[in-house]
Amino acid sequence: MNIYFWGLLVSLALYLLVGNYAGRKVQGLDDYFVAGRRAPTLLIVGTLIASFLSTNAFLAETGFAYDGYAFLMLALVGVNTSGYVIGAVFFGRFVRRSRALTIPEFFARRFDSRAMQILAGITTVIGLTAYLLAVTQGGSILIADVAGIPTGVALLLMWLGYMVFTLYSGSRGVVLTDTIMFLLFTLVSILALPYLFGEGGSWQSTLDALATYEVKPGIVAWHGLSGEGAYWDSGREALTWALILGVSWSLVLAVSPWQTSRYLMAKSEQVVVRSACISGLVLAALYVVLMFGGAAINLANPDITPSERVMVWAGMNMMPTLLGTLLISGIMAAALSSCSTFLSLIGFSVSNDILSASRHDETRSLRTSRIIMFVAATISLLLAYFQPPAVMWITYFAGTLFASSWGPVAFLSIWSRRVTAPAAFVGMLVGFVVNIGAKLLDQAGMVSLPVYLDPFILGFVINLVCLVGISRATRPRAAALRFFDELHQTPEHELDPVEVKKTLAWPLVVMVAGLAIAGLLVAFYAMPYAEALERDFSLFSGESLLSIGYGLSVFCVGLLAFWQVQRVYGRPSRRRIASQQATEARQ
Repeated sequence: MNIYFWGLLVSLALYLLVGNYAGRKVQGLDDYFVAGRRAPTLLIVGTLIASFLSTNAFLAETGFAYDGYAFLMLALVGVNTSGYVIGAVFFGRFVRRSRALTIPEFFARRFDSRAMQILAGITTVIGLTAYLLAVTQGGSILIADVAGIPTGVALLLMWLGYMVFTLYSGSRGVVLTDTIMFLLFTLVSILALPYLFGEGGSWQSTLDALATYEVKPGIVAWHGLSGEGAYWDSGREALTWALILGVSWSLVLAVSPWQTSRYLMAKSEQVVVRSACISGLVLAALYVVLMFGGAAINLANPDITPSERVMVWAGMNMMPTLLGTLLISGIMAAALSSCSTFLSLIGFSVSNDILSASRHDETRSLRTSRIIMFVAATISLLLAYFQPPAVMWITYFAGTLFASSWGPVAFLSIWSRRVTAPAAFVGMLVGFVVNIGAKLLDQAGMVSLPVYLDPFILGFVINLVCLVGISRATRPRAAALRFFDELHQTPEHELDPVEVKKTLAWPLVVMVAGLAIAGLLVAFYAMPYAEALERDFSLFSGESLLSIGYGLSVFCVGLLAFWQVQRVYGRPSRRRIASQQATEARQ
């Protein structure tokens, strides 16, 4: 055992103490499922980012950058981070307003349909079990590398680590540990970057070396690795893949159960919007660090196999011992936070949505949830043992299931009175099945889908067609329409001018940061890249357009958030509600 392994054990002990502290405060279902609905902005930001990043970002996607696609990943991230703000203002704040315990319960109340709750619960369990499998594999890879132990033993340790404190503490413990983990891995990732620059010792020299890197030509070009051995035949095809997956993952961030369920814990709708703005901005900045760092490791060692191990190798070989220990602990923190989130949501969905545990017997409901979590964790352990590691691709498979099955239903449930329960049920089911079926057929070699016919697109389009077509042939239920109208009544306490002013400050920060990111990427990436290749700099080169587009995507979501907060919670909205209340009083 080495110091890195002891660092993992110490960090795990800390999380168990936090989980124990949180578990002592669990007094009922609201505490266990939604943290008492009192979480402030920092805790919501922490759990949003920690549950999203996991080992996919720190191991798989960083390994993808190491393989030769660092800045192509930024094209994907520039699109998908918009999902935070889009989801918060057009879906998440309404979910919180519903005061449901789970997102499937929200769908049940919105469509007055128990069948919708069961279906949404089943898709949650299937999708998150696959996601839990990927993160469990990533965590076990980390432990096996650090401790030098067999993969089976590492899997068992990983399983014990996230299961114990999740079973006891529920969402309250998950939120607290997520925030601690988020602060740790964000800080350590930034501090670790300079040590990844290699012998050159600076961003500039490292970028120059990578721009002319013959082992992997195009490793920091906007389209990534080119030539023999590349994933795509052309830059256009690579960009199409990145944009399609970016749109898919923007929907994941907007409506998936492990992201939108975090808003159920927020103490107000203002917290929902603020946390979405901050989370999108933090991810946009952090991915620049992670992707460039992953590519830079090539200069120290171009032969790390599999590439998921690059960040662990760098922590143990390129950094001071203390910082390397903290980095590895931070990656493990990201894995544990995601596992605890997925496991808790699986338990909540089975007990609350599929089995419909009674709220009147809270002790029994809590016990049922914990038993289900144990069973789900055990199944994930067995799958992880027999399934060869494929962290990135399993994660992408699981995530896009929700984009195609939940995406259209979620947004239309808020913005269309005409969507009916049968339409929503068939749309969600078909979107889910088509996505899985197309992926399985493609993997089996029975069909060969072009990049523009990604299974996500097929599932999403067919879902939307079913929603529109069946809604025209059926009628919404009266209870569903009443609930729809209630959702669109902004609570008076959300119109506090002081709180609204605090919220408006964050979109402004996001807009300024977006412009700054665009300028910095042009100055420190596009221009030096052209110089390294002895080309004339152009604002219309792929690298320049990527830099500008990445920053502008951040600016645009800030602008969207500012506009929506002003429209919904600003003075015109307050006057409208006051007028509505006066009219109701006269009647």
